[in-house]
Amino acid sequence: MGQTAAVPTTPEFERMLRGASLRVTRPRVAVLTAVRDHPHADTDSIIGAVRTELGEVSHQAIYDVLRALTAAGLVRRIQPSGSVARYESRVGDNHHHVVCRSCGAIADVDCAVGPAPCLTASNDQGFLIEEAEVIYWGLCPDCAIEPRS
Repeated sequence: MGQTAAVPTTPEFERMLRGASLRVTRPRVAVLTAVRDHPHADTDSIIGAVRTELGEVSHQAIYDVLRALTAAGLVRRIQPSGSVARYESRVGDNHHHVVCRSCGAIADVDCAVGPAPCLTASNDQGFLIEEAEVIYWGLCPDCAIEPRS
């Protein structure tokens, strides 16, 4: 199903950070805000949003914050083939993505329902599988109506 939770606020971000045993810092809250406000944003976009909010913050500081938030499970990192890493705040569910082959737009797709044999490994090689990551490729509505070059 789609994400139905209320949009987190700064106090909620602070609780999330503390709950993940991370110190509450302005850069961490700013990155969480940027990722929430710009789903599937790349690092450069997040840096721009954080700098708009806080002023000068180093690239390395943002990379470190993204790494810590991803490790803590507060942010999800995705990297479709041929794309730079993207970040989203929708975590804790097994949703997938649809990517436009033309413009690179990315959108969330809820997990397949009904018979979906491709989501069950034919041989799990002894792994305890916890989720499947599926990327659907095609053309977004805008690119689908434009003539292809």
